[in-house]
Amino acid sequence: MKDIFILAIESSCDETSMAIVKNGNEVIGLSTNTQIPIHELYGGVVPELASRMHTENVLYVLDDLLKKTNFKLENIDAVAVTCGPGLTGSLLIGIEAAKVISYLYNKPLIAVNHIIGHIYANALTKKLNFPALALIVSGGHTNLVYMKDNYKFEILGGTLDDAIGEAFDKVARVLDLKYPGGPNIEKLAKNGKTTYKLPIPMNNQSMDFSFSGLKSGIINLVHNEIQRGNEINKEDLACSFQNIAVDEVVRKLEIAINKTKVSNVIVAGGVSANTYLRDKITELTKKYNINLGIPDLNYCTDNAAMIGAAAYYLYLKKDFSDLNLQPQPNKSLN
Repeated sequence: MKDIFILAIESSCDETSMAIVKNGNEVIGLSTNTQIPIHELYGGVVPELASRMHTENVLYVLDDLLKKTNFKLENIDAVAVTCGPGLTGSLLIGIEAAKVISYLYNKPLIAVNHIIGHIYANALTKKLNFPALALIVSGGHTNLVYMKDNYKFEILGGTLDDAIGEAFDKVARVLDLKYPGGPNIEKLAKNGKTTYKLPIPMNNQSMDFSFSGLKSGIINLVHNEIQRGNEINKEDLACSFQNIAVDEVVRKLEIAINKTKVSNVIVAGGVSANTYLRDKITELTKKYNINLGIPDLNYCTDNAAMIGAAAYYLYLKKDFSDLNLQPQPNKSLN
């Protein structure tokens, strides 16, 4: 079969990213411009500012990618772009850029679900085997998904309120840590101990997730300690929070493993970069002799390479979009 080269664009939040991916599993080149230094000043992503920055950066990122790879746009086979979920303005910039390239070079346009992109980031690290159980852990999503085959999704459980990544970011704000909160919580936790008693989130046998109670418990704890004039040990509180949040995710994953009897588990989303999470899931899958897939660290957070990987299977099915494609900020997995 002829090699398929896909130009992929990701702009769902605060990363302007483009990649050229061969056959859904080989990254020819990746260029990403992060807006973290800008949004760090405001303690989180400012949507209007994010879309403006995407507008300023998109051509520079494309130029950098083409220079890195020495690739010509006329030689690509398709253009893929994140259509949702995400911030409407941010998604729009990537989609419009993809439309222009698709039109000018007469290439098929492929709309990719951002969450599915995170799942297929695993294909950039090792071959995907099915059936598989996918654990999605990100700022907006915490899901357990059964995959019978490529693009065959059955949602076993999901977020009822705060996703785990959102909880990390909100707890980080309570502790006066800079954005993004997740990596900073992890750094503190490495030097702390589990000394604070916190509520266990969604402590039942379902496969759904809820982190709002844990987050509220920490907010109340910090408020009460300040009222009493007590000093908060940030390292210990970060460690206590991280351990409870991650351990609950791993416990739910074990429930799903026992239900589905799968031999393959894949992890997806920005929180999959968390070392404690990676270690605990590795222990669990070894216990059940399960084949584990976790993306390389540079493919855990938002990037265009994962969009190119996910788009390949849509290309094979000729599942193309027209130039009327619009952002779908609340797009679901199915």
